[in-house]
Amino acid sequence: MMIYTASKAMQYLSIPVFTIFKNVTIILIAYGEVIWFGGSVNSMTLFSFFLIVLSSVVAAWSDISIAKSAAAELGEMAADAGFNIGYFWMASNCLSNAGFILFMRKRIKQTKFSDLDTMFYNNLLSIPVLLLGSIIFEDWSAENVLRNFPVDSRNTVFSLMVISGLLSLGISYTSGWCVRVTSSTTYSMVGALNKLPVAVSGLIFFDTPVTFQSVTAIFLGFVSGIVYAVAKVRQQKQREPTLPK
Repeated sequence: MMIYTASKAMQYLSIPVFTIFKNVTIILIAYGEVIWFGGSVNSMTLFSFFLIVLSSVVAAWSDISIAKSAAAELGEMAADAGFNIGYFWMASNCLSNAGFILFMRKRIKQTKFSDLDTMFYNNLLSIPVLLLGSIIFEDWSAENVLRNFPVDSRNTVFSLMVISGLLSLGISYTSGWCVRVTSSTTYSMVGALNKLPVAVSGLIFFDTPVTFQSVTAIFLGFVSGIVYAVAKVRQQKQREPTLPK
């Protein structure tokens, strides 16, 4: 459900808006850990969450303004329809994303799954859900298949799909490992922070415009990672038993 609702949300919402809500999911996961695993969320951790969300908002602000202008040109009725259905899929993705990560951590603890087991069952269980969603909601007419898989580039498209699938196995394996040895919240925070090196590389290597907003967003993201790391170190020190003198 996490994979399918993400693809549907991105169909109606811009990438910056999508990223903002994905980062808000970190807060849901953090409080889910408090309820299920006896975790704790202190003021410094909350501040790091605020910074990463603020970083996304700053980065997305100009894109959101452009999207609003484009939506206004299409007409209020069409814009409202896209807005409503897009945010429905986004809310579904946030809930399914938080549920997936928390349930995965709970299942790993209960069954003592290895990282390979976690990868195998996650991918196996996703197949019927994605297949059913595709059959029910997607257009499988001959015209649409030909449009998405044109004859002149079909082999290239299939090859890239295979490569992407193989790389996703690595993502699935390392995700299970990260959740097992750290926490669901740390895993989600790392997932939000790993966009920062990509953003920096875009500024350096791909002629992405260097603006005040982009630099500020990257800076806020790095600061949020530092604040979160300090908060986790302090929590760890508080849990360590003090030896008698």
